[in-house]
Amino acid sequence: MGIKGKVKSLSQAMADANASPIALSSLNKIHSKMGEGTFGQVLECWDRERKEMVAIKIVRGIKKYREAAMIEIDMLQQLGKCDKNGSRCVQIRNWFDYRNHICIVIMHDLHLIHTDLKPENILLVSPEYIKVPDYKVSISPPKDGSLFRLLPKSSAIKVIDFGSTTYDQQDHRYVVSTRHYRAPEVILGLGWSYPCDIWSIGCILVELCSGGTLFQTHENLEHLAMMERVLGPLPQHMLRRADRHAEKFVRRGRLNWPEGATSRDSIQAVWRLSRLQNLVMKHVDHSAGDLIDLLQGLLRYNPEERLTAHEALRHPFFTRICLLRS
Repeated sequence: MGIKGKVKSLSQAMADANASPIALSSLNKIHSKMGEGTFGQVLECWDRERKEMVAIKIVRGIKKYREAAMIEIDMLQQLGKCDKNGSRCVQIRNWFDYRNHICIVIMHDLHLIHTDLKPENILLVSPEYIKVPDYKVSISPPKDGSLFRLLPKSSAIKVIDFGSTTYDQQDHRYVVSTRHYRAPEVILGLGWSYPCDIWSIGCILVELCSGGTLFQTHENLEHLAMMERVLGPLPQHMLRRADRHAEKFVRRGRLNWPEGATSRDSIQAVWRLSRLQNLVMKHVDHSAGDLIDLLQGLLRYNPEERLTAHEALRHPFFTRICLLRS
């Protein structure tokens, strides 16, 4: 039986009116199911030994998922050596094998590439929110006249899910990253390294700014066309080097668009997108200039010209915020 079947039965047992928390191991009591993904599910548990709540990621008992889980364990242990306070990445407390399922009790300077940065893998440390006045004009204001919005009490975050993390010296010819956050060099089959993470961060920042996914697509040519619509033409030297799987996207030294579009809807989806500068200006009043400049550095087509993580942190968009806070 796969892990979905096992966890489902656990969840059903917990849902019974008189059911008490179940023991996944001698040291953990299951309290609730927190979420699920391709590899398996995550349970909220009570650690009897440490006397604290922990998240336990239960990986499906299939060979490829078990192998990925062992890679994630290794990466988390390596990261833990350099992030002893656990201020940046989720910390691994322990791991164990439960009925053939790997259970994990839950970077560039370390020569590691995450390869799957996306909003779902960046979590707020605190679940608490605060009410702040919302001065934006509301079409239908509340009857009591109050206009508020909820903001996280703390902006502290942690990166999670290191199952796809790889060392810089490993083979980088396969496809990585979730579609919407995938860098152009990955789509074109040019190989990839640290800059693919930087591209993903750029896409995430635009999403945080606008409230919507920057490149909402599921097809390679349309994805590249969306990039050109938002950021300008792709460099010819990158298009010329596209591998045999991606060379069909290129014609006479340029992207084969809109000629290669699969439908009129696809063409319209690309046409509806705004240029990066206009997109940011729609949503940001203050610091728009600094944010646009930062995003242009994070979303440079040529990975060799893209900002590094260190360069991005020294960008005026961040340094000015630090000055204001101090």
